[in-house]
This record gives sequence, C-alpha cells and structure tokens, in this order.
Amino acid sequence: MKKQDKLIKTFVRIQYAALAQRAGSCCAPEATSARPEGAASVEQLYGKEKLASLPEGATAIAAGCGDPTALAELKPGEVVLDLGSGGGIDCLLAAERVGPRGRVIGIDLTPEMVEVARQNAAAVEAKNVEFHLGEIESLPLEEASVDVIISNCVINLSPDKDAVFQEAFRVLRPGGRLAVADIVALGKLPTTVRGSMASWAACVAGALEKEEYLGKIQAAGFEVTGITETPVNLKGIRVASAKIKATKPF
Repeated sequence: MKKQDKLIKTFVRIQYAALAQRAGSCCAPEATSARPEGAASVEQLYGKEKLASLPEGATAIAAGCGDPTALAELKPGEVVLDLGSGGGIDCLLAAERVGPRGRVIGIDLTPEMVEVARQNAAAVEAKNVEFHLGEIESLPLEEASVDVIISNCVINLSPDKDAVFQEAFRVLRPGGRLAVADIVALGKLPTTVRGSMASWAACVAGALEKEEYLGKIQAAGFEVTGITETPVNLKGIRVASAKIKATKPF
C-alpha cells in the first residue's frame, strides 16, 4: 500500500472512531463531520417509519447518502454484506428485510464502530446480524458466499476502489446484486479538496466522476443495471449522491 493511502486510511479510521465514541459519550473527542454539508438528513434518507424501529445509537451517527437496503430490493432468506457498516443502521434494516432465515454481515475498518454496531444489534435483539473488523479492500469472507452487497457512502473513502469492487465481485454468488449509495464528483474536484484529509473523511475528496466510478465497477466484472444522481449542494464543490445497481453475471 502506498504511503499516502496508509495516511488516508489512518486519518479516516481516527475520525470515525471519534464519531463512534460520540454515540455513547457527551465528552468524546470531536470528529470531522462524516456527512457533507448540505447532504440530506438521516430522516430524509430513510423516512420516520423505518427509523422508528432502530436504536438511537445507530441513527445518531449514520453518515450515509442513501438507503441501499431499499435499492437492493432485499428478499427473505438472503445473505447480505454491508461494506463499511458503521453504527449498523443499514445492517439492522437489512436484517428486518431478510428475516430469520437470512443473514447480514457488516464489515468495518474501525474497532470502535464495530463495537457500537454490536451494541445496537443487541439493543434490538437482532439475531441474524453480525459485525466484523476488516478492510473492504480485503474482505474476510469466502468466495461466492453472499447474495447481496450493499454500501452507503463508504467506497469513496477507499484509496483503492479497484480492490473494493474486485473483492465485492469475488464474494458475491453468480447472479448476486450490488447496491451502492455513494458520492460522485460532477467534474474535476479542486486540488485543495483532493489533498485535504478532512475532505477525505467527509466523503468528498475521494469521490470519482460518475463514468470513472462505473468503469471500475464494470472492470471488476459487474454489469451495471441502473444509476440515478441527485446533486448535493456543497460550497463551491460539485458532487452528487449516486444510487448504483449492478449484478454479477451467472
């Protein structure tokens, strides 16, 4: 791994560790905001009805830009993997959709986030969800072991997106689905943004332009089946929240 990539991952881990600590303490270290200024609120992304069944520990630190569980059209009995599961909001929603015969696996880079997610799952007695420490560029799962992969504003945080999509392709079963909500750039980002660690942690600096993002998904072997974009109003930075669906061919 390149030195710069290591620095990015270390900074992101520190910032999200602080965010996780804020879920359980009024006196935890302040973290760089994980939600870009101007992005939709958690309530706007999911709706009040969905959030009503979740613990505050999951909703208070949610940092996504969409609802990948709805995008994925999950079915009872499916095995779901969440790349960058954070406090567990999407895993808990997925667990409700796949039911007791299904299984949900959350992978996150940050130990503190994994612990918070486990606490949140215990709070709602979710028996069909599990959380593990790991990197989305090197997943601790067997080949062709999951039916659906979801991710919510996390892949843009990775400095090696090719590895992320290659790993996603590897662990999906043939015919499996990928449903991603992420930030994409609308044009070239300023150099000052690209070089800012704070902008990396805020889900902006690592954003790719849509065509490059889709190209990496396709290069991994996926067939892209749908994409929609919603511009996000950031000060002087043109980005959008993208909802992307893809499948692994049989």
